[in-house]
Amino acid sequence: MKNTDVIIIGAGAAGLMAAYALSKAGKQVAILEARERLGGRMYTLNDDLHTELGAEFVHGDLPVTMQLLKEANIDLIPASGEMWHSRDGKFSKNAEQFEHWDLLMAKLNKLQKDINIGDFLLQEFGDEKYTNLRAWVTRFVSGYDTADPFNASAFALRREWQSEDDDTQHRVKDGYGRMINYLVNTSEQNGVRFYLTTIAKQIHWTHGQVEVITSNKESFKAKQLIIALPLGVLKADASETAAITVSPSVSMCWQAISRIGFGAVVKVLLQFKTAFWEDQSVTRVDLSDMGFILSAEAIPTWWTQRPLSSTLLTGWLGGPPAAKKKDMSSGELLKEALQSLSNIFNIELNKLKNNLVASHVVNWTTDPFTLGSYAYDTLESAEARKVLNTPIDHTIYFAGEYLYDGPAMGTVEAALTSGLETAKKLID
Repeated sequence: MKNTDVIIIGAGAAGLMAAYALSKAGKQVAILEARERLGGRMYTLNDDLHTELGAEFVHGDLPVTMQLLKEANIDLIPASGEMWHSRDGKFSKNAEQFEHWDLLMAKLNKLQKDINIGDFLLQEFGDEKYTNLRAWVTRFVSGYDTADPFNASAFALRREWQSEDDDTQHRVKDGYGRMINYLVNTSEQNGVRFYLTTIAKQIHWTHGQVEVITSNKESFKAKQLIIALPLGVLKADASETAAITVSPSVSMCWQAISRIGFGAVVKVLLQFKTAFWEDQSVTRVDLSDMGFILSAEAIPTWWTQRPLSSTLLTGWLGGPPAAKKKDMSSGELLKEALQSLSNIFNIELNKLKNNLVASHVVNWTTDPFTLGSYAYDTLESAEARKVLNTPIDHTIYFAGEYLYDGPAMGTVEAALTSGLETAKKLID
């Protein structure tokens, strides 16, 4: 039996940030983490490229992220490069799917009552002349937001698109792993105890007292508890490895959890001997400035490490298309990734295979301690967040990127913000 002031379940960005803030305020904290590592959906490999298997970008000048990096003396590097499109073997920067974008935003701005974006497109842009627009928006919502267009809030997407600043994309120098290390090291210096490979299964609570029972029957006790698990785990049924029960039940919270969207994603990282996409004899066009390339292939979105010179290509498949492939093996997904690149760049598949040095296929949707990608807003998310952001008898608190209410939803910033705000509630 282990006793402390606060137990945090989950050592992702939200849990680590909460521990960091609570320990600075003098609280005794214990973090229970199911994995053998810390960081959750932040997962940096210890290689020369500091390859990111999880979160990779800093989307804009985000206040909590920027302040934390400043405290840790960690620099950002710009994520530059042009956005290219591939269609029918042709490359373009000014793809036709951007046609009618201004009209789309104008109609979204006039929308008085929220609706899912899929139905909005059918109602407002159902004509044949908008076919490309509908297809592009659907792919974008599925890819960038990893959302089901027929479940995703048009109001939330409108806010996201109005606030986007494509000129301020960054990467953390040497990877998000540095941020994890700073949070962990500082927290440990302040007395935080970390318990890895510790799967929380049961929570028993009364006012001012919590007991957490793990899968191997260990008991942890505290005055307060923060549940900082991914939304996918909280949505999981009892058969899942990381599923958790709370007694007495907090049914209102579980109902609220079911009302927030949570996406699916597959990330594929391919290291080649040469950056073949920069060879004009191969591509027949100068793609040396390519940051991203979008297509309609099985793995549709790819990006480079620009401005860094690298032979790494990263593939991304999100939303319902990723959910449909969740039971595919890593080998099958790798084949689809290589075939997608073969089609995009019109390169023989065998040539790509011979050029391939290393690969990583990360299916976050089947990761037992994540079970998906990140949250997106449904029509009911705002009310659900109010429930989950309200402490249960000043004893049980929730934290996670899914509880963030702002334009940076689904990001590390969202998770850090939620963790910090939750910690403040306990401190106050």
